Amino acid sequence: MDQSRIADAGSPADYRRMTATLVSAYVRRNNVPASDLPALIASAADALIGLGVVDGPVGSADQDITQAEIRRSITHEALISFEDGKGYKTLKRHLTACGLTPETYRAKWGLPRDYPMVAPEYSERRSAIATSLQLGHGHQATARGAGSSKA
Repeated sequence: MDQSRIADAGSPADYRRMTATLVSAYVRRNNVPASDLPALIASAADALIGLGVVDGPVGSADQDITQAEIRRSITHEALISFEDGKGYKTLKRHLTACGLTPETYRAKWGLPRDYPMVAPEYSERRSAIATSLQLGHGHQATARGAGSSKA
C-alpha cells in the first residue's frame, strides 16, 4: 500500500476499506481457516494503527461525538451513518443490516433520543405524496356526505 493512500485514510469507511484490502490480499495468497479470520482482521487493524495510519479504531463507539458532529451528520438530503460514514435517506434498513435497532444505535453513539432516522428531504417528500393522495383522512369525506343527504 503506498504512502499517499495511507495518508488519506481518515474516515471510518477508509479505515475499514484498508483493513479489508489487507486481509483479502493475505487470504488470496495464503490458506486461512475461516475460524482464524477474526484474529487476522484484528491483526490487520492493529497493523494499520501501528503504522500511524490512525490513532485507534476510527468511528468506534468509544469516541466522544460532539454536538457539532451530530449536527453535521444530519443534512437535508441524507443522514450520515456513524457506523460507516455513508449517507442514507433512511437509517433503519442500514442499521438492521448492522445488527442494530434505532435505540441501540442512539445509545451506542451517545445520540439524543430525538435523533432522526429519516432525512428531512425524504420525510417532506413522503409527506407531500401522502397529502396529495389524501392519506390519513380516512372516510371522513364519505361519512360527511352520507350524513348530510336526506333520503
